[in-house]
Amino acid sequence: MTNTFHTVTVERAAEAYVRSRGKAQFLSIAQAIRAIRTLMPACKATDRDLEELLAAASIVHGVPVAFDLKTAVAAQPRLHS
Repeated sequence: MTNTFHTVTVERAAEAYVRSRGKAQFLSIAQAIRAIRTLMPACKATDRDLEELLAAASIVHGVPVAFDLKTAVAAQPRLHS
């Protein structure tokens, strides 16, 4: 028996997140980015890059999008190390 671990790319993570929200009323870009950064803390993609990936995947899967990143970032202080 062999164990195979697949590499999760940012694109795959975005696609999986959108598909998991297919029945939701809408997809929050801010929540999606937070989830991806939690899953992939070493992700070098910018928030803008992630926003574009998530928006594209949402269009493909017919999931409405809330472009709420700026309001979420302004409302929630972030700590940087």
